[in-house]
Amino acid sequence: MNDAKELTAGKRIKKLRLEKRYTREQLAYLADISDKFLYEIESGKKGFSAVTLMKLSKALNVSMDYIMAGKDMKSSEDGIVATLEQFKPNTLENVERLIKIAYELTKINE
Repeated sequence: MNDAKELTAGKRIKKLRLEKRYTREQLAYLADISDKFLYEIESGKKGFSAVTLMKLSKALNVSMDYIMAGKDMKSSEDGIVATLEQFKPNTLENVERLIKIAYELTKINE
C-alpha cells in the first residue's frame, strides 16, 4: 500500500474494502452507515464526520490516520511495541494495569 498517500480518503476506503473482499453493502453494515453514503464517500461526492471515520476504521481494522492521510497502518502499533520493550520485565505488570485503567477511563468519557 505504498501508493496510499497519493489517494483520497474515499479511494483508500474503497481500496481497503476491495482488498478485504467486502461488498459495499457489507462494509456499510459493519460501519453502521448506508451503502449509498459509503458510495458517496468512496467516490468523493461527500465528506464524513469523525464518528463515521472511527466506524470505518474499526470495520476495516486500520487506523484513522491511515484512512485520512495514508500513514502506515502499523506505525502506531510498532511505536507502542517499541515503547513497551523499553520497560523492564518486572514493571510490565504495572504498565498493563495502567493501560487497562486508561482504557476504562476512555469508556467512561464516551
